[in-house]
Amino acid sequence: MTSLHALDVQNNNFNGAIPSCLLYNLKSLEYIVLSGNAFEGSLSLASLANNSYLEVFHLINNHNRLEVNTEDPIWFPSFQLKVFSLSNCVLNKDANGVIPSFLKGQYDLRGVQLNYNGMTGNFPNWLLDNNVNLERLELTGNKLSGAFHLPSNLSLANMWLFDVSANSIKGELPSWIGSILPNLQYLNFSNNLLRGGIPPSMGNMQFLTSLDLSNNDFTGEIPETLANMSLTTLKLSSNNLQGQMLPRISNLIDLSALYLDNNRFTGDISPSILNSSMLMVLDLSHNFLSGTIPNWIGDIQYLRGLMLASNLLEGPLSFSFCKLNLDLLDLSSNNLGPNIPPCANFTYTRFLHLSNDTLAGHFPEFLSRASSIVTLDLRHNALSGEIPRWVGSLQNLKVLLLQGNNFEGSIPPDLCLLKNMSILDLSNNNLSGETPICLEGLTFGYLELSTPLDAPTWVEYWEPRDNKLIFELGYEYHNGEVLLNPIDGLEEINFITKSRLEFYKGNILNLMSGIDLSRNNLTGFIPPEMGYLSELRALNLSHNHLMGPIPETFSNLQNTESLDLSYNSLTGPIPPQLTNLNFLSYFSVAHNNLSGRTPDRKNQFATFEEASYIGNPLLCGPPLTSCDGPNPRPGTPPSFNQTKEDDSWREAFFWSFAGSYVVAFFGVVLFLYLSPYHRYVLFKLVRKVIPSFPQ
Repeated sequence: MTSLHALDVQNNNFNGAIPSCLLYNLKSLEYIVLSGNAFEGSLSLASLANNSYLEVFHLINNHNRLEVNTEDPIWFPSFQLKVFSLSNCVLNKDANGVIPSFLKGQYDLRGVQLNYNGMTGNFPNWLLDNNVNLERLELTGNKLSGAFHLPSNLSLANMWLFDVSANSIKGELPSWIGSILPNLQYLNFSNNLLRGGIPPSMGNMQFLTSLDLSNNDFTGEIPETLANMSLTTLKLSSNNLQGQMLPRISNLIDLSALYLDNNRFTGDISPSILNSSMLMVLDLSHNFLSGTIPNWIGDIQYLRGLMLASNLLEGPLSFSFCKLNLDLLDLSSNNLGPNIPPCANFTYTRFLHLSNDTLAGHFPEFLSRASSIVTLDLRHNALSGEIPRWVGSLQNLKVLLLQGNNFEGSIPPDLCLLKNMSILDLSNNNLSGETPICLEGLTFGYLELSTPLDAPTWVEYWEPRDNKLIFELGYEYHNGEVLLNPIDGLEEINFITKSRLEFYKGNILNLMSGIDLSRNNLTGFIPPEMGYLSELRALNLSHNHLMGPIPETFSNLQNTESLDLSYNSLTGPIPPQLTNLNFLSYFSVAHNNLSGRTPDRKNQFATFEEASYIGNPLLCGPPLTSCDGPNPRPGTPPSFNQTKEDDSWREAFFWSFAGSYVVAFFGVVLFLYLSPYHRYVLFKLVRKVIPSFPQ
């Protein structure tokens, strides 16, 4: 097929190697798309050297199984590319991940995509100098370093997408960046090492709709010139910005998502944000904002996500919350409370976080109407009473976090009706009674929360009738549906596992599942049925009053990474079958009454040290004292056989001593009876010691 102009095999299930002869022989190819397959092995782009008509090369989304080499052997291309996309592969493994050097000879590039290839070296400023017609540049998720330079006399008027996020680029942004890129629509420099102020010249980017400078070290205040832009999304999270931020963005009337979290902003929440009638997401969490939550919050008609956690806000929640239909609300770690307005509308709320506030009283009754709730976080408040049985009617509930309150009574068996439960934390309360057997009926598996729509993807396709490339804007797909909900992917869960507080978000959160019933007053036996929760990642039953043996069924917890049964009254041996738990990285049965030998030091159990078993006097074996050793360590009782031998010795000694005592006593009596002289001497001695002794 030597006359073939376009080869497009994207989004199939092709595997194995890409035959280099295929590309070498088809010298008429102008358009090559190999993306979205399962190719592996290695591919040398030198096989394209003689394809003088080539304009487009696409090889992305190949699951990092393909090694691509652009440096060996040395070659010189006969083509001038317009589009080069090479992502999600192992690039130039033998050359330390260098940027493809053949690109230095390309002067008519319109689109370059080199994402997640492990590329090293300095930012390729020459790529911008050589290609003034460049329209989009993506270098996301590599190891590029050095400074970002833009000559002041350069003009990149055609560029509309610039994404170099998740690298290690240092220094300051050029103060004239807005003049060099006047028509930019999408700019992402997030997750780098940039510092200094945000250049005021960015106000010249009048077509910019999405700006992401999060996770850098920008300082100072937000330039007022940003109010001249047409931004719909502004992300300045996790910097060192300060001052009062809201008045400076009051003219962004099209703004739909504002992320200013994890900065140093102070003052109260200004009403100027109301100038944007399209606002859907407002994240001001982790700042130093003070005062009360203003009533005008309830007038933001389209608001779906409100995140004000970890500020200095105080006072009761206003009745304006009764007008909101939020998808996500996070007011954690403030001084808000003690009540929530009973008219608050949480019917459509999926994620509700009210932890570390001053809520008091019983479990909020109006939450019984929160039929869409997925995450309910009420940790570390002063709530009391019993956990209501109607919680079992919240059929969409997957994460229930009630740690650190004063709840009492038994764990309601109605919780077992929550068939989608993935994370259950009832720790640090006053719950009593037995552990419900019916928990075995819950899945505690995949959470299945949506992943974020961080950025659009860009698609070129071949139009043979016009013999030209068509550029089309598209969106990332998830299970066949376009993700347009701005809340998707924002949810974050805090959960203690492996004795430390972990933060779970995105795909990691999807994989997490756990039960924490620790630090209560639970009694009775551990239900063997809990051993059938095979998808469970973490189980913590510590600091209770549980007794009886460790169920042998726990050997079925094949996905469990953290198992804590410490500080109970468990007895009997540790089931040796637990050594088959290959993912277990934290294990503790300390401070119980367990006996016998510790499990064999194999698989994961070879990594557990003395702290995992301490406080069980009748346990022996590595890493504790040997069960057969002659010199047990101080404070450690001897083994069972040694105890039995010692008891026999004590019994023989007792009878021997008693017999000797009786014989000696009667011997003295008989001696005195037969010897009058010695009887007289003994009598005189007693009279000296006891004068009143009768004669």
